[in-house]
Amino acid sequence: MASARKFQVMTLTDAAAERVRELVENADRDVLGLRVGIKKGGCAGMEYTMDLVEEQKPGDDLIEDKGAKLFIDPSAVLFLLGTEMDFEVTKFRSGFIFKNPNETSACGCGESVSLQEADPNVLAPQA
Repeated sequence: MASARKFQVMTLTDAAAERVRELVENADRDVLGLRVGIKKGGCAGMEYTMDLVEEQKPGDDLIEDKGAKLFIDPSAVLFLLGTEMDFEVTKFRSGFIFKNPNETSACGCGESVSLQEADPNVLAPQA
């Protein structure tokens, strides 16, 4: 069961929600949504992870927005507080973009970031 919070960990743009819905609908198996997390790696120290979710894990934060479901890995919550997830298509690439206020730097290729934990006490609860 998702933990109850007075604020939403992340938000999705319309484009990101549409892409998450497409991934779920076009999956080759029954999936509930997309899990977002953080792992150590890359030249800047951390990378965002995304996996299709077949079953909710204990402690997952569930975000249901614009018809899309995101499951936030509990170990990533403090790194993702206040993040907006977008989806961008350009001439040379397409992919999810994370606008994260906890990002302190990023590598030149944009594949890894350096993050600091957010202070949950400075966030105002969302209505």
